[in-house]
Amino acid sequence: MIVELGHFALVLALGVALAQAVLPLVGAWRGWRGWMAVAEPAAVVQLMLVAVAFGALTWAFVTSDFSLRLVVLNSHTDKPMLYKISGVWGNHEGSLLLWVLILALFGACAALFGSQLPQSLRARVLGVQGLIGVAFMSFLLFTSNPFLRLVTPPFNGEDLNPLLQDPGLAFHPPFLYLGYVGMSMAFSFAVAALLEGRIDAAWARWVRPWTLAAWIFLTIGIALGSWWAYYELGWGGFWFWDPVENASFMPWLFGAALLHSAIVVEKRESLKAWTILLAILAFGFSLIGTFIVRSGVITSVHSFASDPERGVFILIILGLFMGGALLLFGLRASAMEAKGIFAMVSRESALVANNLLLAVASFVVFVGTVWPLVAELLWDRKLSVGAPFFNAAFSPFMIGLALLLPLGAMLPWKRAQAGRVMRQLLPVAALAFAVAALVYAMQTGRSALVPVGAGLGLWVVAGALLDLWTRTGRGAFAARLARLTRLPRADWGRASAHAGLGVTIFAVAAMNGWATEIIKVVQVGESFDLHGYQVKLAEVHEEEGPNYLSTSATMEVTRNGKAVATLHPEKRVYPVQAMPTTEAALDYGLFRDIYLVIGDPQESGGWAVRAYWKPFANWLWIGAGLMALGGLMSLSDRRYRVAAGARRAQAVAAE
Repeated sequence: MIVELGHFALVLALGVALAQAVLPLVGAWRGWRGWMAVAEPAAVVQLMLVAVAFGALTWAFVTSDFSLRLVVLNSHTDKPMLYKISGVWGNHEGSLLLWVLILALFGACAALFGSQLPQSLRARVLGVQGLIGVAFMSFLLFTSNPFLRLVTPPFNGEDLNPLLQDPGLAFHPPFLYLGYVGMSMAFSFAVAALLEGRIDAAWARWVRPWTLAAWIFLTIGIALGSWWAYYELGWGGFWFWDPVENASFMPWLFGAALLHSAIVVEKRESLKAWTILLAILAFGFSLIGTFIVRSGVITSVHSFASDPERGVFILIILGLFMGGALLLFGLRASAMEAKGIFAMVSRESALVANNLLLAVASFVVFVGTVWPLVAELLWDRKLSVGAPFFNAAFSPFMIGLALLLPLGAMLPWKRAQAGRVMRQLLPVAALAFAVAALVYAMQTGRSALVPVGAGLGLWVVAGALLDLWTRTGRGAFAARLARLTRLPRADWGRASAHAGLGVTIFAVAAMNGWATEIIKVVQVGESFDLHGYQVKLAEVHEEEGPNYLSTSATMEVTRNGKAVATLHPEKRVYPVQAMPTTEAALDYGLFRDIYLVIGDPQESGGWAVRAYWKPFANWLWIGAGLMALGGLMSLSDRRYRVAAGARRAQAVAAE
């Protein structure tokens, strides 16, 4: 009964979304306030109905209702409760329902917290959100219905993919979808502004908080996914340039460019067309990511489905929304005339360069991701584009961005003197160069990757701190320190986000340039050296888990005779799916990780062991956390809340 209720609620939600899409847009076009007023309650009701559907599906997984086809394919009675719940979105149909739930959540938030928006703009924003909801709920119900019943239910299910039976599944996809789907709000605001024929500073203030919230969620989601891959897959890496990893990274880059571009619209009434285009592309690349994950056109360990029918449906959605938005963009060119002018050397110019670097970097990732597909379609050649291409093609743009950030953040608006700002940054440049030279001198026989990463990272971090300090004006040190604590949260947020990028750049360079890897056969009782640590394979024994069989090793790590850690890497086999997984064991540290993996038994009687010494690995997650924290601090600044911006706009209009 509960499952049928969920199915019925989802069908009703489609009807409500259709009303939300049609009535407010027609009302805004005709100036009918009653029709426009339908948008807010429709968005809230849609959220409630989709939540009922999602709750019903969750109930079916928790109670192991094997009359439901989706539960049979992705659950098992012996599976721990955490994975029964997270298994709801560990498949194509359930994850798409989560996608729709988050879409409805953003629409309802816009309805509840957007009361200060002009009624016509609010109606159009919610109308476009309703159109997106109609498209994806139709896709869900007609091609991927999660509530299909089985005539003859089995006694048990086929279990969830063992790689997904990890706490990472409980956190990574929801945050990632909050970012993916959150970009729809920027898209809706862009299309609504084009329909209104009005793009101004007030519009930029309204769109920035939604874009910033989506970017924060996407940052957290990507970081969690990277950490999950790092500790779960057993190969010691944090990024593989997998097509689905790239699919989440491209909207993140476009979202970052959109945030910086919207600043120029708000402050200087410039870059209007570019900002609208970035809003369209940010959500468009989220749709491209959805297509990559669910169409099967590109092989990936992350893929949810390989059904061509589903891929065609998503491609139609992508074509309709992107094509329609770009057509409207072309028709409304006159409404995007820039008012502010600026010199070649100015903060506006620096933000333009920032936008170009981020956008081109995203297109480079896109080309590398789809090139194997293009080569197979046009020349019938199977190609693989891996890390060497992406590292060589993508890195120069990130280096350019890192070099530009401190300078661009300190340049004045409209017109600036580059020499004056460079003189302020000279101590930072000297320090960064000195650190790079020191790192290069300390390492022997290694590449210049880490010295360059260390210099760039310090340049970005120290530049962000100097930018904060220069905003305190002049005077005594104590007075400036007091003013530092009173700076707006947005200033602190920008500095934190930029510093987080600098920390991440250094961590990536250190992990790629300094890591130590050992692969060898080790006998029980034998020890080996790992970058100054002694690792002993003390014992290997069999264990039985809730729904798996485990070969668990006990490995003792010492240094100079002193105990450091006792780790227990595992090799698990899940009998239901007959699939093995690797469970790495890590000893986390601020400056290094010890990473151990137990492999298969060898004919000689020993065991295959992989061991890694990973320097500054945790700085990668610290850097991502600083970026997300910076976004949160900026989002909490009252100057960037929708209501505050709207009140100021209304006050100016009244005067």
